[in-house]
Amino acid sequence: MFVLRKLPYDKNAFKGEFISERTFDYHYEKHHQTYVNNLNNLIKGTDFENKSLYDIVLNSSGGIFNNAAQIYNHDFYWDCISPNKSEISKELQGALKESFGDDFKDKFLNSSTTLFGSGWCWVVYNTSTKKLEIVQTSNASTPVVDKKVPILVVDVWEHAYYIDYKNARPKYLEEFYNHINWGFVSCAYEWALKEGMGSVKFYMNDIHKENI
Repeated sequence: MFVLRKLPYDKNAFKGEFISERTFDYHYEKHHQTYVNNLNNLIKGTDFENKSLYDIVLNSSGGIFNNAAQIYNHDFYWDCISPNKSEISKELQGALKESFGDDFKDKFLNSSTTLFGSGWCWVVYNTSTKKLEIVQTSNASTPVVDKKVPILVVDVWEHAYYIDYKNARPKYLEEFYNHINWGFVSCAYEWALKEGMGSVKFYMNDIHKENI
């Protein structure tokens, strides 16, 4: 059975500067936990019962896919933010400039702001073009199914920010950007270059060792 991953920080670590403890109570302990519970119930007695999260995300559909993908999407989101400042690597900084010019922040925040309804905004490494891209996905969808390797994601479902920011998505996104874990994102980029989709498989399997 899959279990809810542990957060990489205490739920009160942001001290209200970005995400409140109350939001973590709902977003992490209720929403994220529900995806885990749902997936465990849905895969019982199916061919996916003893599969890894990576295999389920890449090969399932319908409710099984939605809940498996949402587990991964949230796992990755928690790692992309941090209460502590971290440095972006020179390699990633150069890649962002090459792909987006000098206004990566504006392009990423604009894409995140304009995504209609619920979903996610990602920075991904395209293994075919060898370039970084900004990608929007709706609901539970994830770029992994298109063989694109995520290095950064922001959750723009309302449950991610409504308690703290109400309908002010742009304000939430500005604070998100100020709390990006550039150390993690830089490592994700490094591993994307080295391993491609293998880095996604390793990430999922490392967090969810309980099901491999």
